[in-house]
Amino acid sequence: MDSNSVLDLKAFLPAKDYSVAKQFYLDLGFTIAWEGDQLAAFQAGEFRFLLQNYYVKEWAGNFMMHLMVKDADIWWKHIQDKKIAEKYPGIMAKPPALQPWGLRVLYLSDPSGVLWHIADDLKQ
Repeated sequence: MDSNSVLDLKAFLPAKDYSVAKQFYLDLGFTIAWEGDQLAAFQAGEFRFLLQNYYVKEWAGNFMMHLMVKDADIWWKHIQDKKIAEKYPGIMAKPPALQPWGLRVLYLSDPSGVLWHIADDLKQ
C-alpha cells in the first residue's frame, strides 16, 4: 500500500442527542460542510469529522479527539465568550494547561461525552 494514495481520514463521533450535538459544534466554531438526518460533516479549515445520529454510552465516554491549534487560549476565550459550559450542562471544560509531554491542552467534553484535547505547542 502506498500511503501517498490516502486522500482523507475522518472520525465518526457519536451523538446522544443529534440536534444538541450539532448545535454544540456550531457554537464551538465548526461549520457544517453537509448534513443529513443521520450524519453531518463538520469542518474547521480543511479538517473534518463526521457526527452520526448514533450513541453507545461506553463508546462515547471513551472516545477522544485531538485538535492541534495555533493558540489554545483563543479557543478557551471563545468557549468562555459563548458560555458553552453554561449552555450545555454536564460537559467538562478546563482551561489550557501545560502537560508533561510538552503541549498545552484545553480539555472539553461534548454533550455526548466525547473528550476533546485542544492543544497548542509553545515551542513552535
